[in-house]
Amino acid sequence: MKCPVCRDDETKVVDSRIAEENTAIRRRRQCLSCAHRFTTFERVDHAPLTVLKSDGRIQPFDRQKLVSGLSAATKGRDVAPVVLEQIAGSVEDALRLQGSEVTSANIGIVVLEELRTVDEVAYLRFASVYKDFDAAADFHRELELMQKADPASV
Repeated sequence: MKCPVCRDDETKVVDSRIAEENTAIRRRRQCLSCAHRFTTFERVDHAPLTVLKSDGRIQPFDRQKLVSGLSAATKGRDVAPVVLEQIAGSVEDALRLQGSEVTSANIGIVVLEELRTVDEVAYLRFASVYKDFDAAADFHRELELMQKADPASV
């Protein structure tokens, strides 16, 4: 690490602490040449996440688009915006475990898994768009699948 004052390479770490809710390490450093102290942060550098759409196009992953979809599914429901951000974070983390390129179908599956535990109505709303429901029977079939997966729900 170069000193920001004298540009010398020789620095030592004086103090290290966890920062930003366990997502970074804050380090206090001191230049061995000029004794200047400065702070650095160490974070995970994520590779860009890309989405392979069903029509073959590739787009960068857009977290805000995900949050907007979650907002639409939970509109009028008792789901706080902070919960939507947490879901988006969980979905993004799960997708990154699959690699740097994911399919839009995988995104939908992961979102449905997250929504199922938060709000069943929002789950059905999202499923109706994701699975392209076109009849009331589609909702009925999805409700039956939910009951089989978790008999205590619905």
